Amino acid sequence: MFHVVPVIDLRDGGVVHARRGDRGRYPPLRSPLCAGNDPVAVVGGLLRLHPFRVVYAADLDAIQGNGDNRPALARLKTAFPDVGFWVDAGLRTADAVRGFVASGLGDAVLGSESLDGLAPLVALKADPAWARVILSLDFRDRFVGPPGLLDRPDLWPQRIIAMTLARVGSGEGPDWSRLAEIGRAKPQASLFAAGGVRDGNDLRDLAARGSAGALVATALHDGRIGGAELDALSR
Repeated sequence: MFHVVPVIDLRDGGVVHARRGDRGRYPPLRSPLCAGNDPVAVVGGLLRLHPFRVVYAADLDAIQGNGDNRPALARLKTAFPDVGFWVDAGLRTADAVRGFVASGLGDAVLGSESLDGLAPLVALKADPAWARVILSLDFRDRFVGPPGLLDRPDLWPQRIIAMTLARVGSGEGPDWSRLAEIGRAKPQASLFAAGGVRDGNDLRDLAARGSAGALVATALHDGRIGGAELDALSR
């Protein structure tokens, strides 16, 4: 089954609209799916569109080392106990990942841009928390992360996100060549595309090419991907 994973970007307790990875300039989210940009209202609106099983949350304050949005994440977990949350909270070390997993707020997304070298992955691979880890391989013009990580698929967990930050919110389409390259490196992994998804045609193409799913935000809020299309994809 192909999984569409809606994305929320959290800053100062609210949801903002991500565009091209320029985090300092993200405006508050405005969407016909909800009133305002409170995280609970936004996720509630997304769930009225489709019964998503997983939501991806990027804690932009934590990623940028400027506090965190854990109170908002706790509210989301309380409001939607049956939804799984994948959270990028700028985790840099194995101990930080273990602590986050123990908090019960969700599965831990390790963004390559935040990682302190390869050591956290080496340490976590033999840890019970490993099953709760998702690795986001982050790209701008080039790979953003520890040298050598792209050459060590043995250190990648089962769930991998190919995150092209410059395409986030752009509507330019997925980064097909990069997805193919990562897929070849670890074909048994569950690979999720992130950045540039435009519409249902992109989602169907991703599914046909073997992706496990896609992270999507803008195309859900502006109606290019609607409930009927999501229902058809999830069958």
